[in-house]
Amino acid sequence: MQVEKGSSNFYWLLDGKRRLATHNLTPGRRVYGERLVEVEGAEYRVWDPRRSKLAAALMKGLKHVPISEGSHVLYLGAASGTTASHVSDIVGEKGIVYCIEFAPRSMRDLVNVCEVRANMLPLLADARKPERYKEKLERIDAIYQDVAQPDQARILIDNARTFLKPGKPVLIAVKAPSIDVSKKPSEIYDEVLNELSESFDIIEKLTLDPYERDHLFLSLRLK
Repeated sequence: MQVEKGSSNFYWLLDGKRRLATHNLTPGRRVYGERLVEVEGAEYRVWDPRRSKLAAALMKGLKHVPISEGSHVLYLGAASGTTASHVSDIVGEKGIVYCIEFAPRSMRDLVNVCEVRANMLPLLADARKPERYKEKLERIDAIYQDVAQPDQARILIDNARTFLKPGKPVLIAVKAPSIDVSKKPSEIYDEVLNELSESFDIIEKLTLDPYERDHLFLSLRLK
């Protein structure tokens, strides 16, 4: 099997198929039943694009990935920690992932993941109210958001204005049905892009089909 490094600190495993993976920060441990692969003494976690919107975006050819080794990432909507654990692999021991989650049940699963990953900090908080967790965070280099709420654009804007300096990057997975089920996804995307363009430069956009239906993935930069 061959290993090819991606544009950031993620990898492609090549063995007839092209699989996305991250270098396992906690060798021998799985987070969600993912496959572990050892190549030349290094262990990789296969990253399932049907379980992770960031993985789906990478599989679809996302070029601008502003998360790398040593990054301090604010993760809004960390859920049970599936994608956040791969971000943890990417930022490595010198980075940190601040994981914001509001649902107590998901938070319990997230805490279990964070207990064995020293660079993940779980915070039970409402992403709509960044002022309530502002004092618990140090510097933030990038924001990743996966929040299935009608006001997801406003949530991103408020957090970016609170934690980022102009020019800093953001990634967001926009889930159209969570905003308005009565409209076509394309209409929702246009509305979200229009709202976000007042605060961000749109660097890259792509849909996540066939991995995730009715999702738009955006790479942005704060104005």
